[in-house]
Amino acid sequence: MQMLTKFETKSSRVKGTAFHPKRPWILASLHNGSIQLWDYRMGTLLERFDEHEGPVRGISFHPTQELFVSGGDDYKVKVWNYRTRRCIFTLQGHLDYVRTAYFHPEQPWIISASDDQTIRIWNWQSRQCIAVLTGHNHYVMCAQFHPTEDLVVSACLDQTVRVWDISGLRRKSAAGAQMDPFSSQRLNAQGDFFNVTDVVVKFVLEGHTRGVNWATFHPTMPLILSCGDDRQVKIWRMNDSRAWEVDTCRGHYHNVNSALFHPKREFILSDSEDKTI
Repeated sequence: MQMLTKFETKSSRVKGTAFHPKRPWILASLHNGSIQLWDYRMGTLLERFDEHEGPVRGISFHPTQELFVSGGDDYKVKVWNYRTRRCIFTLQGHLDYVRTAYFHPEQPWIISASDDQTIRIWNWQSRQCIAVLTGHNHYVMCAQFHPTEDLVVSACLDQTVRVWDISGLRRKSAAGAQMDPFSSQRLNAQGDFFNVTDVVVKFVLEGHTRGVNWATFHPTMPLILSCGDDRQVKIWRMNDSRAWEVDTCRGHYHNVNSALFHPKREFILSDSEDKTI
């Protein structure tokens, strides 16, 4: 394997990176509070964004629109337009560091995970928080939407991975969009008009013996990948009624920070504080 391009920054640490889905671009979120946009074919810095007040951790592009989202140690989630090169709005509500932030693949939603032990789902069109997911009792290190189903997976330092059912949130969002403003306000004042919780815990996956740093869905199979400070990478399978551990990958000798499925091959990629991939 040969290195294609190397980028140098003035920050002491790079906290996150993201590929653009179509263009030859990379976003890098930095410990010094900056976000950098690079062209990896040309090897050039295209733009720098500097509105966060502290280290920036979570970063990701929107799958189809000219947007990206960031989350930082200033407790803020920011949405940026890279064409106009400015922050278009800031989402506030978290009470501690924001670890990750991602767009939903179809809905106008953003999901953010925080050290305040919560996960928030935001509607970026209305710029409102539409759900707060509680239940973890330590820092939530990441949270991601399922690519096709109404599910969320989260990883936490409480040693658990949680799978959340957000189908109620989708139904409520769809019904609200069909109502006139007066009806919507009246129903919201009366509470949840479905008489069900918008988001519920579907599974709690226990098996890690130390904090879990990352969890992600397989893009096409009913699998979840997780990794943590116990130096292990675990594979979980799920169906409609249960989820269970199917394998554990050992080999790292320090904390495992993140792990990913290959989208088409039976490969897993993991990175660790033991300086190996």
